Amino acid sequence: MGEALVPVLIGVVIDRAVTRSDTGALLLWLGVLAVVYVALALSWRFGAWSGDRSAAMAEHELRVTLVRRVLHPCGGAEEGRLPGALANIATEDAKRVGAVNTALMYGISALVGILTCAVVLLRSSLTLGLVVLLGTPVLLWLGHLLSKPLETRSEAEQERAAHASAVAADLVAGLRILKGIGGERTAIDRYRTTSRESLRATLRAARAQAFQSGMVLSLTGCLIAVVALVGGRLAAEGAISLGQLVSAVGLALFLLGPLEVLAWANAELAQGRASANRIAEVLATGHTVTSGDRGLPQPVRGAVRLTGVSHGGLREVDLDIAPGELLGVVATDPAHATDLLRCLARGADPDTGTVTLDDVSLRDLDPAELRTAMLVADHDADLFEGTVLDNVTAAAPDSADPGPAMAAAGVTQVTLALRDGEHTAVSERGRSLSGGQRQRVALARALAADRPVLVVHDPTTAVDTVTEAGIAAGLREIRKGRTTVVVTTSPALLAVTDRVVLLDGGRITDTAPHADLMDRHATYRAAVLA
Repeated sequence: MGEALVPVLIGVVIDRAVTRSDTGALLLWLGVLAVVYVALALSWRFGAWSGDRSAAMAEHELRVTLVRRVLHPCGGAEEGRLPGALANIATEDAKRVGAVNTALMYGISALVGILTCAVVLLRSSLTLGLVVLLGTPVLLWLGHLLSKPLETRSEAEQERAAHASAVAADLVAGLRILKGIGGERTAIDRYRTTSRESLRATLRAARAQAFQSGMVLSLTGCLIAVVALVGGRLAAEGAISLGQLVSAVGLALFLLGPLEVLAWANAELAQGRASANRIAEVLATGHTVTSGDRGLPQPVRGAVRLTGVSHGGLREVDLDIAPGELLGVVATDPAHATDLLRCLARGADPDTGTVTLDDVSLRDLDPAELRTAMLVADHDADLFEGTVLDNVTAAAPDSADPGPAMAAAGVTQVTLALRDGEHTAVSERGRSLSGGQRQRVALARALAADRPVLVVHDPTTAVDTVTEAGIAAGLREIRKGRTTVVVTTSPALLAVTDRVVLLDGGRITDTAPHADLMDRHATYRAAVLA
C-alpha cells in the first residue's frame, strides 16, 4: 500500500504545489511523502522478517514431523525408499513447502498493492479503474494455467534429485566394499547415469519456470501498456489532470512489481504443491505393524515362544526359549535369519502364527514398549557421531556402569589402542574405526542396554579368533540369568550356548548342544565350518 501511494502523492504534489507554485503545499506534501517512505521501510523490514521466519519455522516443523514418522516404532515410512531419498524429502521438499508461507505473504502484499492502485484509479477515472480490476483477475488466471506444467516438472525434478541423493548415499556407504572388489568404475557409471537423469529433469523444470515467468511478464507488460494508453487519452481529452496522469503512469509502472511478485508466488506455490505431494506420501504411508494396547508383564521373565510362525522364508517355526537361556540359532540361509530377527523385533508381524513374550503376544504390545524389554541388535548396526563411551551408553540406564559391557565386548582393548581412550571421537557411522572395532562397540552398546531379552546377529564376523573367544566368554558371563539369543554360525559363540537350534529350509530341523549337532548333522557342520 505504501508503494502504491508513492506515485499518487507525487501526482498530488504536482497538482497542489508545482502547478500552483505553492511552496507551503510543496513542503507539506513532501513531508507526507517522507512519512510514507518511513512507514514503507519499516513495514517492509518487519514483513520480510515475518515471512522468512514463518517459512523457516514451517520447514522445521515439517522436517521434525517427517523424521518422527520415519522413526516411528511401528515403521512403514522407510519401506521402498532409500535413506538418501527420505533425506531429500526432509530437506529440499520441506524447504519448498515452507517457502509457501513467504510466497503467500508476498502474494497477499501484491494483491493489496493492486487493490490500492485500482481504488485510486477508480477515484481518478472509472475507465482506468475498470481496466485494472478486470485485467488483474484474468492475468492471475492465466498465470495459474501456465504454472501447471511447472508443477508437474517440478515434482519430477524432485523425484530424480531424491533418487540421485539416494544412490550417492548408497555408494558412499559401500565405498570400502566397492574398492575391495574393484567396482569403482561400475559405481561411477551408475551414478553418472542417475545424475544425468536428474540434470535433465532439472533443466525441464527450469525451462518450464522460464516459460511461465516470461509469458506472465509479457502479459503484465500488455496490461501496463493498456493502462498508460487509456490514461494518456483521458489526459489529452481533459478528463483527468496532469498530476492524475503522472499518478496513472506511475501506478501503471508500479503494477509491474506486484504482478511480477504474483507470477513468482504462483511458481513457488506450484513447486510447493509438488513437494507437498511427496511429503504427504511419506506421512500417509501405513505402519508395518500395529500398536497393541497391552502392557508388558511385570517383571519380565524373558520367556519367548514362537508358535507356527511363517514369515518370508520361515515355515511353521515352533520354538520355546526358556527364561535365562543362552540360545544359539544357526540358519543355513541368511535370509531366514533375517526373517526371524524381523519377527522378534516386530519389524514385521508373522504372516501366520504368534510370537509371545511371557505369554503375551507381541502383536498386543506397543513396539516402543516391547523394545524396552527385548532388544534385537542387527549385524549392521550403525554408530553415531560422538565418543566411544557415548555410543556404548546410548541406550543404557542412567545409573548403569558401562565397564562390564565394554569388557565383555572387547571394547576395553579397543580403547587402549585409541588416542583418547573411551573419549575418542567417533565419526559418522563409526567410519573412523575399523570394522572389528565398530562391531565390538555396537555389541557393547547392546549389552549395556541391559534388556531382559537380547538378540544379537553375527556380532563377531570382523574380529580375530582370539578376540572372538574372549567375547564369547564375556557374553555368557554378563548375560547370566537373562535370556539371550545369538543368531550366528561362529563356532566360538555357539560353543558357549546352552543349546543350538538348526534352522534349515525355513524349518527347525533339530536342537541340541553345539557339540552334539556337530557330530550328527552334516548340514550343521557345513554351515558352521564353511
